[in-house]
Amino acid sequence: MAKVPSAVVAASGLVGGYGVARWTKKRQLGGAVLAVAGAAAAQQWRARAGGRAAGALTAAYVAGFAGSHPLAKKVGAWPAVFGVAGAVALASWAVADRRA
Repeated sequence: MAKVPSAVVAASGLVGGYGVARWTKKRQLGGAVLAVAGAAAAQQWRARAGGRAAGALTAAYVAGFAGSHPLAKKVGAWPAVFGVAGAVALASWAVADRRA
């Protein structure tokens, strides 16, 4: 079975978490999706790039989630979510996935 790149896992967690929260109207459920995907990506980051890189990428993931909220007020919710998901995916690829 092919491994899913951590960039895809992280971006899917950000986009999927928002989508689930929006469509179900249950923020906690969206948060659970965000957390599970973030934990899975962090495990991949640690295995592929080490603990320090995993910590930095986890911080970027959390910052992307937090940063999407004020950004959404300027550009809209979906563009903000896709923008931060893309940024986190790019960082993940550059630090962890490119080596694999």
